[in-house]
Amino acid sequence: MVAGHIAAANSLKSFIDKNYEDADVEAIDCIEYINKYANKISTKAYAELTKNTPLLWKKLYSGSNKGTLAIISDASNRIMALKLKGLILEKKPDLIISTHPFSSHMCAILKKRKIINCELATIMTDYHIHNQWLSLPKYVDHFFVANDQMKEDLINLKIPAEKIHVTGIPVSPRFLKKYDREEIFDDLWLDKDKFTVLLFGGGEFGLGKNVATKVLEVIIRMFKEVQIIAISGKNKRMYNAFKQIVEKTNSESRVKVFEFTDRVPEMMAISDIVVTKAGGLTITESLVSGLPIVIINPIPRPRRRKCSIFSRFKSCNLDKEKRQYCIYC
Repeated sequence: MVAGHIAAANSLKSFIDKNYEDADVEAIDCIEYINKYANKISTKAYAELTKNTPLLWKKLYSGSNKGTLAIISDASNRIMALKLKGLILEKKPDLIISTHPFSSHMCAILKKRKIINCELATIMTDYHIHNQWLSLPKYVDHFFVANDQMKEDLINLKIPAEKIHVTGIPVSPRFLKKYDREEIFDDLWLDKDKFTVLLFGGGEFGLGKNVATKVLEVIIRMFKEVQIIAISGKNKRMYNAFKQIVEKTNSESRVKVFEFTDRVPEMMAISDIVVTKAGGLTITESLVSGLPIVIINPIPRPRRRKCSIFSRFKSCNLDKEKRQYCIYC
């Protein structure tokens, strides 16, 4: 599955492990379990589509709501559910929590067929609703959503209100911790008195090497007084490209490049602004950390018509004096 969905699941597991001693929790990437080769192919395809042909991705994203693509998605989930069945029957869970629409659909299929009878919960790890989250909703006992607008949208889609819980998107409690900023600045060899930009290249599924390196170089050249923490994730080519930009611009003293790191909470704690793609989890982590966000090169998706939270200013339902707080996704 995509990294954000896995991170949300791991954050939830960590919280339950810490706060509920009598709970036995296991986090499983169900697509990886079913077929690790299919998982690699599907995640690679997602990465290439979103980076290189975003308009095609928009068409596929829209089409997966209905029509042929929806039928294909439904059929593939039914096939994968047969493989997932063995794992669930072996584990005998009391509750299954899904942070990805595919796993939610697969479990709902098994519950409809009366193969399993445990409670099902779906955590929507985004700020809008896609119909793939709502496959066989009758068999899902709980929906956890990011905001009140999503709850309203679900109610309008005939989901019972008592099933819907507005909780936000799960993030690690480490983003709520208070850190010794001076210690982190010293550890990263950065100046505590300089404005700090945290740039996420997005790893394998983000901005793409060309876009990310252009963004990094522009920030370096245009804002000579700022320092930058640039994270390339698991994308080795992006990491090397970042390092080349730093060397070319002689900016080693104020630009630090990192591959995949578990120190993002600490890095956000010392940053003044985040530059990133429009990923639900990174956006949430930035908001929890109290950071302003610059969203670069968002992936095209279907636009909301009337939304009091995410909308164009011209069609915003908020009062005029509140519109400056409205954002468009």
